Amino acid sequence: MELKRVVVTGLGALTPIGNTKDEFWDALISGKSGAAPITYFDTEKFKTKFACELKNFNVEDFINRKDARKMDRFAQYAMVASDEAIVDSKLDLEKVNKLRVGVIWGAGIGGLETFQQEVLNFADGDGTPRFNPFFIPKMIADIAPGNISIKHGFMGPNYTTVSACASSANAIFDSLNMIRLGHCDVIVTGGSEAAVTIAGMGGFNAMHALSTRNESPETASRPFDATRDGFVLGEGAGAIILEEYEHAKARGAKIYAELLGGGLSSDAHHMTAPHPDGIGVIAVMKNCLENAGIKPEEVDHINTHGTSTPLGDVAELKAISEVFGDHAQNININSTKSMTGHLLGAAGAIESIASILAMEHGIVPPTINHKVVDENIDPKLNLTLNKAQKRDVKVVMSNTFGFGGHNACVLFKKLD
Repeated sequence: MELKRVVVTGLGALTPIGNTKDEFWDALISGKSGAAPITYFDTEKFKTKFACELKNFNVEDFINRKDARKMDRFAQYAMVASDEAIVDSKLDLEKVNKLRVGVIWGAGIGGLETFQQEVLNFADGDGTPRFNPFFIPKMIADIAPGNISIKHGFMGPNYTTVSACASSANAIFDSLNMIRLGHCDVIVTGGSEAAVTIAGMGGFNAMHALSTRNESPETASRPFDATRDGFVLGEGAGAIILEEYEHAKARGAKIYAELLGGGLSSDAHHMTAPHPDGIGVIAVMKNCLENAGIKPEEVDHINTHGTSTPLGDVAELKAISEVFGDHAQNININSTKSMTGHLLGAAGAIESIASILAMEHGIVPPTINHKVVDENIDPKLNLTLNKAQKRDVKVVMSNTFGFGGHNACVLFKKLD
């Protein structure tokens, strides 16, 4: 069976540094940090008092109040980003065969704020279980693609991938396979997360995962820097329209890039810590290259998982050196989490969009906030430190890894 080609025809982004794909891109190349003191709740007793929240975002500018109240923030974000991507793709929704349009979405946690609020309301009551009838439909992680398909009438495959912080990269790879195997013509894919909540911040603080650099939030996310002390929690959504190449070509669609392949693996090592030798990361990148039919020396740019954690950053860079050998020194490596923070289940989608736009514009966004060299990191690697670098990017890889040892990797190429 001949596999069908899959291309990117639409993008949508709702992020801590920009509420559209264009705003997001402009902020990326200018090295803008999205970290700031938390505004959603009182952080006086919290170890970490900052995060990468959305800025100047009012959901009622996009969704009417009645409908918005039926959605957790993570689902609202999904609706906004996916709408932007659909408009960007210029799909004619009156003509497309909706039986062959799917929605495959990633979310690592889902409706955490809804769950938190309903349980707190119950705890403050007299023990009578007076739960909101929308509690369950607002909370479940699969409701985001459900809502997208309901709005637009998309009747193809519809589900959520849950693999912690690898969730939306997982969704992108699943979508690729659905299209190239001939099951769909178009898939709306990506991911969303809204975990900047009391439970989210408290939980990640309890496991010592977050930076506590409260005196300087904007510099707290510092991947590859020797003084990094944990990740900065972010929120938002990224949406990508994937389309079968001949279908896109027939309607004269703008094509951003070709999605050539992806890879999946497991560390099989620890609940939260990466394997120190990056064994699972080596496997996922090799799987991705093989699946895409790309040689290591063809890769120009890697958007790393790069969360700004002491163990994770070193393990990933060791794995890159192992997989790419001497060519690793020729690759523009970066971590856009230095600006967006860590969007958990939405990270893979947002970082794939950053990777695609780097190809389109010929510029690799920087890894900001780097000041102190880590002696455990190969100094010959080009980590694109502190300033964007012009580069003709023809092939780009995006890595995302999640708690539980989940690893996902996707690879995009400029269309020949």
